Amino acid sequence: MNFDWPLFFMALGLAFLLEGLPYFLLAERMPAILLSLASRPPRALRVLGLTSMILGVLLVALGRSF
Repeated sequence: MNFDWPLFFMALGLAFLLEGLPYFLLAERMPAILLSLASRPPRALRVLGLTSMILGVLLVALGRSF
């Protein structure tokens, strides 16, 4: 099994694009958003992270089904 480096770099680039988008679009509100996230308990952050990972896996599966 060969590793598909071009696909990996495209996925990584897309991840950086999506991670940077809120900072670009909501630059004025981002400090307040980050402070709000920092004040949440670890359990809430874990639930948020797990939900995000599940959504990501579902989107990848959906994309591969086309």
